[in-house]
Amino acid sequence: MDPRSSAQDVHRCDLCETAIVHSYCDFCHVNLCMPCIGKHISDEYDKHKIVPFQKRRSTLIHSKCETHPHRNCEFQCEDCNNMFVCSSCMASKQHKGHNFVEVTEIYKAKKDDIKKDTKELENHISPTYEEIAFDLENQLASIDGGYEKLEITMSKQGEQWHREIDIVINKMKTEISEIKVKHKELLQKHLNEIKQIQSLIKETLRALRKIEESTEVSPIIEYSSKIREFSKPPPKVQVSLPTFIPKPIDHEKLYTLFGHITPLSTAIEEQILLQNQPYTSDRELLDEPELVATIQTGYGDLRCVTCVNENRIWTSGMTKDIKCFNIKGTTLHTILTKPGSYPDDIAVDSDGNLLYSDSETMTVYKVKSGQTEELIRLQGWRPFNLCVTSTGDLLVTMYSDGRTQSKVVRYSDSTEKQTIQFDDEGDHLYSGNRYIKYITENRNHDICVADYQAGAVVVVNQNGKLRWRYTGHPSVTKKNPFQPFGITTESQGHILTTDRYNHCIHILDQNGQFLRYIDNCDLGAPYGLCADNNDNLFVCEYLKGNVKKIKYLK
Repeated sequence: MDPRSSAQDVHRCDLCETAIVHSYCDFCHVNLCMPCIGKHISDEYDKHKIVPFQKRRSTLIHSKCETHPHRNCEFQCEDCNNMFVCSSCMASKQHKGHNFVEVTEIYKAKKDDIKKDTKELENHISPTYEEIAFDLENQLASIDGGYEKLEITMSKQGEQWHREIDIVINKMKTEISEIKVKHKELLQKHLNEIKQIQSLIKETLRALRKIEESTEVSPIIEYSSKIREFSKPPPKVQVSLPTFIPKPIDHEKLYTLFGHITPLSTAIEEQILLQNQPYTSDRELLDEPELVATIQTGYGDLRCVTCVNENRIWTSGMTKDIKCFNIKGTTLHTILTKPGSYPDDIAVDSDGNLLYSDSETMTVYKVKSGQTEELIRLQGWRPFNLCVTSTGDLLVTMYSDGRTQSKVVRYSDSTEKQTIQFDDEGDHLYSGNRYIKYITENRNHDICVADYQAGAVVVVNQNGKLRWRYTGHPSVTKKNPFQPFGITTESQGHILTTDRYNHCIHILDQNGQFLRYIDNCDLGAPYGLCADNNDNLFVCEYLKGNVKKIKYLK
């Protein structure tokens, strides 16, 4: 056996194929021994990266700059659609005053996302598909037996029908026999009556002949005529034979009466991964959440925050502008809202476009490539809070013009797909007023609404069926009633909601069980909140105008 191809052999140099490997070229992906290193880099030293073999594939390979071919692109320009740039580009007029992010930061964040996706695919998604395939194989294997049982059942039904038909025929024959007896009895009765009269007539004739031949005066004078008595015969009896009237055979009706075959039914059961699994968390909660950063937004009444990515957030308050900040607190963009009032809520769609709602104009707007356009315009209802789902749909909480009803509506682009308003008993799911109802979607596709006026978190499944309500957790330190404002979820299935007047955040599991508070980060009137892809929490402080970044998972 070739020792280089043996699984039991140590790694060998790819150049000499004999010496034990010592180093590795991270650019050429070549195993090298000590003597062969010089030979490998002899053509051009700068284009190689030699590292110890144990640290192979640890060097990041940056793309070359199109403008400056001899330099690597180690940054991205946030103001140029995250264009890759080198250090020379950063100093050029083209990128003057722009904001840059190190590629290594983005690389590390994406690596973490890749690890999460790999874990999700291996531990949850792939086993689910294996289970589906196994179920389909079992269904295929049982088809012949199932149809055979179906045919046997039909044959048994036919046999039963034959028995029942024989019973019906025999019953009818019995009925005919009974009618026949009655028929004979009736005719015999009338025959007996007629014969009796005939006997009387014969007797009368004999008497008349005798008188007619007699010369006696007395019998002849005393004679009384019987003609009138016999001239009115009894009614003539005509009894008809019964008849059998067969019903025409209606083959379609017969087919229906015999039974019916249900059509081939294909039940499409949407597979929602993790929805019905018991709550599990890969990352544990920290004993004490940590304040990572504080971003000063300049708003007097800061209400909403939403994440673009790990490094950028949009914020809004009770003014007609929406600001975008990086994690260092630098203002990157400012959007002025359309004529109306301040934005009621903001969100970012799956394409990275900013969305905001305006209850005064009854409209949801989209900001695309710097231009604001109408996405949804309502009549009779006013949009309030927004949530973009994992499938790209938009969930909107809204209230009626009369401020007596509230509901959640799902949109695909601008097309209404679903309305959620009542429970199975026909009662309203949400309080009927204009007060805020922040909304979010959990990883199991549950729809979670923080109903401030009702003092409850209301959770329904994706079909709009009520799952549970959370009305707060008993606490001796929380003096004010529970009235939730902002709400968000993250990768672990936790639901987090702000408790403004108790200056804390409640953490729940996906089944509504209270886990703990976040109340140690000096939160002042926490309002809106969101979580980024790494499960970092961003919280609005309403009065202070700050966004606090909090780490609460290990």
